[in-house]
Amino acid sequence: MIQYAEAKDPKPLHPDLWQGLGNELMLSFADNNQRYAKNNPPVISQLSNEWKAVAWKGEKVHTRFLLWSAQERKNIHINTTALTDGKGHTIPASAITSGFVRYVLTDGLNKEGTGCGIPSRNEMDSSLAEDVIDFVPSTGMAANTTLPVWLSVRVPRDASPGVYTGKLEVVTDGRKQLLNCQVQVKDHVLPSPQEWQFHLDLWQNPYSIARVYKVKPWSKEHFNALKPYIQMLADAGQKAITVSMVYDPWRGQTQDIYGAMIQWTKKKDGSWHYDFSIFDQWVNFMMSYKIDKIINCYSMIPWNNRFYYHDEALGKDTVVEAKPGTEGYTAHWKPMLTAFAQHLKQKGWFGKTSIAMDERALEDMQQTIKLVKSVDPEFKLSLAGNYHTEIEKDIYDYCVPSAQQFDAEIMKKRLAAGYPTTYYTCCAEGYPNTFTFSPTAEATWLGWYAAAKNFSGYLRWAYNCWNEEPLVDSRFRSWSAGDTYLVYPGPRSSIRFERLVEGIQDYEKIRLLKADFSKNNSAQLAQLQQLLDGFDINALKETPAATMLVKAKEMMNQW
Repeated sequence: MIQYAEAKDPKPLHPDLWQGLGNELMLSFADNNQRYAKNNPPVISQLSNEWKAVAWKGEKVHTRFLLWSAQERKNIHINTTALTDGKGHTIPASAITSGFVRYVLTDGLNKEGTGCGIPSRNEMDSSLAEDVIDFVPSTGMAANTTLPVWLSVRVPRDASPGVYTGKLEVVTDGRKQLLNCQVQVKDHVLPSPQEWQFHLDLWQNPYSIARVYKVKPWSKEHFNALKPYIQMLADAGQKAITVSMVYDPWRGQTQDIYGAMIQWTKKKDGSWHYDFSIFDQWVNFMMSYKIDKIINCYSMIPWNNRFYYHDEALGKDTVVEAKPGTEGYTAHWKPMLTAFAQHLKQKGWFGKTSIAMDERALEDMQQTIKLVKSVDPEFKLSLAGNYHTEIEKDIYDYCVPSAQQFDAEIMKKRLAAGYPTTYYTCCAEGYPNTFTFSPTAEATWLGWYAAAKNFSGYLRWAYNCWNEEPLVDSRFRSWSAGDTYLVYPGPRSSIRFERLVEGIQDYEKIRLLKADFSKNNSAQLAQLQQLLDGFDINALKETPAATMLVKAKEMMNQW
């Protein structure tokens, strides 16, 4: 476990707000959609020691409770016990986990209301945001602070329907305080994450993990460090493998530049040799976690049109700059695509592999598509970028910005053909988003929006493009805080990541309910569709994501 100390709160402490608490350790369940400051006592209208949840079999549900004290606490740990239904059935204690929530430095949006082009940090109103979920056995807390605790219950897929209750012990300095938990298990089953149809595409950066763990890329130690992060990703239903087939496809926009997973060598006789060994190791590793629907290979159109390779005649690494459609571009890429197609077919991966680009101009895309198809018409292509009707038929995996829409008929045809048709958010959207200062409900809202607009899933760069001190300061260069990663070194999850998975589970539940209602309950199908119709980005201008979700979940829990 990578240890660290949280950042100091840049906001002033107000000791007067803590007067009157004495030696008492306060605790209460809290609104899961609300953010709570670290150095202020939480404002809770009515303290509660009871949490009630409704879940499907196989679903993971969560909440948060708060501890706050005017006195320092040195040893806090949480004891979980099994939940029982009084009929001999249990949800075991092993299915219940708790984690202490840590705070990171965050910022906000720019004056235009987006997360791009953020001013220098000394011009921003920095603050702390609760986000990191630290799964450690115990912790302490300083005087005059609030400590959130994340609580999750993973309902077994074979659980009997019913109401399960139990208690949670909060132990500090030998004193126990109890919280009551109740989970109503419905007679519906959520499939395992590998069976979810939601097309989740969170871009991985294995080079960040190598840097943080101080290991050589692609060594045994590197793969060992990668394991828990890829397991977390698999448990979220991830479908795509992120491959950098060239060096630095995104023009150094991350702390850790993506290396080339395919080694390019120009021989002295002018021919080319391609070493696919790292690519093979990475793909095999990801597939061992059942992340195997698509291998997205970036990028034939890097952001600077620069391509790096080793030149034997020169005896050194070198670079060529070429624009799609030019002779130099074709001469550089055609031999590689020919060799790559042959290699993929030998490995049995050709049908799963897609040549992927992001946010590239239409003309460049057209030239690149033409070249790829000239090598092998069966090559798949992916694009995360603006919607262009001119190339839609050529794109297998098409992901558009959240504010854009596919034509309804085209969407219908794509989904019927099994083409991933998704949307993404990035720094360009002030909301909905997954910045560390975004309302946490927006991460869950993303899954509902996908269901409402018939998208097959969601893409986000990036899963783990960590900055220099990701556990302390979530800000990075000119993007809003948290834009570049959703999980933390440790491994540690985050409120944002957990709530994103919550929305994916909801998407799957909606999909299954729709299928059920379509067979025998047209009235409930109409109710569900009416509920989904409210999930529109423009509606967020007037109605917070949390308000929409509370209403929608109350309705869904009745079915």
